[in-house]
Amino acid sequence: MKKKSRKMQLNQNQIKKKFYDIKNAIKILKKLQPAKFIESIDASFSLNINPKKHEHNIRGSILLPHGTGKKIKIAVFTTGDNVKIAQTSGADFVGTENLADIITKQTIKFDIVIASPETMEIVKKLGPILGPRGIMPNPKFGTVSTNIKQSVEEARRGKITYRSDKSGIIHSNFGKINFSDNDLYENFLILYNSIKQAKPAQLKGMYFKNINISTTMSPGINIDYLSL
Repeated sequence: MKKKSRKMQLNQNQIKKKFYDIKNAIKILKKLQPAKFIESIDASFSLNINPKKHEHNIRGSILLPHGTGKKIKIAVFTTGDNVKIAQTSGADFVGTENLADIITKQTIKFDIVIASPETMEIVKKLGPILGPRGIMPNPKFGTVSTNIKQSVEEARRGKITYRSDKSGIIHSNFGKINFSDNDLYENFLILYNSIKQAKPAQLKGMYFKNINISTTMSPGINIDYLSL
């Protein structure tokens, strides 16, 4: 078993209770021994779902009011006048077959991929690459869109997508450690409420099994979601 570092032990000693309300959990994360970089803050939602059932696959897209603080790379598949619109709106790379080639060779790893409907025949072939990373364009999430300007600008402002994995857990970033307590709280609440509203209609009883937040390098803190 790998020995815990002194910093990890000190940080774990700061977490004295089994569960915390979200506001106090954020305060504790900020008191922990920091890393040598600005850490992201992530949430993990363990759900009482059966991932093998299609109707239990939880997916969603939200615009975090205060963004994620992450520098993201945006790729846009589009044609015609939308090429210039995508470029001026903040896309990092715009194209069709040439962009597909970049993604296939993975010479650039994009965080978000947006597509105009007319380019989806090209994009569909990239499913084995984009699908597992959760960035396959989807009209439900606004990443297959006729309004390229809006889609790119929302992505730049902090629009994120989330989905449950094979273990029925949703992992999502909701800010950086240098955000204010209130900004982190508001971002978390938007994320939590979106996942809560996505509860399958067929699911009876408990939905959330556990909610946990942590920084990139810190131990996790369990959240008392009944207090939300």
